[in-house]
Amino acid sequence: MRPCVVVKWGGGLITDKATMKSVNIDLLDRLAEELRTVVNNGVDVLLVHGAGSFGHLKAKQYRLAEGRIDGIINGEMTQDEAVVAVQNDMLELNEHVMAALTAHDVSAVSWSPHRWVHGTGLNFNADLEVFRTAPHGIVVVTYGDVVPCDAPSMFGILSGDDLVARLAMEVDRVHRLVFAMGGVDGVLRSPPVEGVEQDLIETLTPSTAYKGEHATHMDVTGGIGLKVHRGFEAARSGREVIMVNGEVPGRFADACLGNSVVGTVLRVDEA
Repeated sequence: MRPCVVVKWGGGLITDKATMKSVNIDLLDRLAEELRTVVNNGVDVLLVHGAGSFGHLKAKQYRLAEGRIDGIINGEMTQDEAVVAVQNDMLELNEHVMAALTAHDVSAVSWSPHRWVHGTGLNFNADLEVFRTAPHGIVVVTYGDVVPCDAPSMFGILSGDDLVARLAMEVDRVHRLVFAMGGVDGVLRSPPVEGVEQDLIETLTPSTAYKGEHATHMDVTGGIGLKVHRGFEAARSGREVIMVNGEVPGRFADACLGNSVVGTVLRVDEA
């Protein structure tokens, strides 16, 4: 069976999270070039990208992760209007991703979660058949999004980390999950602002102590903690899981191809 990897391009990697709707064009272009290398080496890719400044800032302001809220929200829009605005912003970011792939002759198709997902968290309700049956060499792209939910919440934030975990666990042909992050080489023993090279945890198990930053003033998902938890879920299903610094040229492609690379490997066995 042709090998397949699930990939997460973090929102903080492909955008400037602190600046509204700001794409790291050059970095996105290089990641797309590396992804072409992966596909040309006979590996299929299921790509999930984060929201970064195209989702988190506005979603945080209008408290979309909390669902429907009674009362006044400080802002120019209602929550319902903000839901549509964030969905449209994510479509715009996805267009940047798809354009970068097309520029490097990567055949890809995009699936917007608000059109096929119901509910949030790891147990969201969706048919994953398109990911299971995609033709070889076609990259299937999706992303974190605002999705419909049952009453009373009516809507919520589906994290890309939940998406990659489900894809890794439930698409049989997947053998590896790669998180490409921005600014850090992997999971650290100290927060990134304090960390040095020796703080990189090369092998992370459920009992390993680690620290990570979670920008609560802008982030509406779980930061590095959610990535680790969802990574362990995938590892328990028998998938290889690795976290690497996507800003360093070559590391993303090497991780996808199973080459030796600087990063953090997640393992559920304590031996």
